Amino acid sequence: MSRNGQDPGHPHDTAILVGQFTMPRGTFFTTHQHPVHQLLCSERGLLRIRSEQGTWLLPPALALWIPALVPHATGSEGDAVMRGVYVDPVSCPHIDWRDPTVVAMTRLLRALVEHLDRTDLSPDVRSRAELVLLDELRPVPVTSVAVPEPRDPRARAVAEALRTHPADDRPLAEYGRQVRASARTLARLFVTQTGLGFGQWRERLRMQAALPFLAEGLPVESVARRVGYASASSFTAAFHRVVGVTPRQYFPR
Repeated sequence: MSRNGQDPGHPHDTAILVGQFTMPRGTFFTTHQHPVHQLLCSERGLLRIRSEQGTWLLPPALALWIPALVPHATGSEGDAVMRGVYVDPVSCPHIDWRDPTVVAMTRLLRALVEHLDRTDLSPDVRSRAELVLLDELRPVPVTSVAVPEPRDPRARAVAEALRTHPADDRPLAEYGRQVRASARTLARLFVTQTGLGFGQWRERLRMQAALPFLAEGLPVESVARRVGYASASSFTAAFHRVVGVTPRQYFPR
């Protein structure tokens, strides 16, 4: 199997290769692509993967299948350890996902990844483990947490203020007085330049801001307050609406 970029090397030919990368806080691999499929997962910490199809923040409970030749960039939120699983497309014609797809990082799947990282497996043993790994890939309904940035400097100033203080619940009219634009103008700019109404945009931003706190293990009640929700139940409902699963499903203890 051909290799490039971050792809690891093994002394023998195989359909699946595994590499491990230590990623201190701030590590970032700029946009690149691979000639093979890639399964990205976190051994420890939170990973951020960005592509034209969206942005995903991955805890150890989830992995992202990135089809061959899909450009993407990968970074760490805090200190992290990333595992990259590189899969020859010829070995899995039944997997026809055209876009990055989130899968559950089950105990069995993680054990198989660790198993295939060994270099002392016989070809038959490795081949059987590779087949089981490919059969264990189970998509989960997690959606991208991308938060598009408006281009207009007035709307961008509002966006930057909320990125700094996501719990700020001031109405657009109050922001408008600061940036010298009416609430109607700002609302129109968010729709036309991000594809989202201002309320939807702020909700997505809050979910994105919540993920690192949840990854640290903070209680849901505390995270809810930090990002602007009065109760854990209202935050959980919003998280499920935006992300597709509940916080406890995203970060199982």
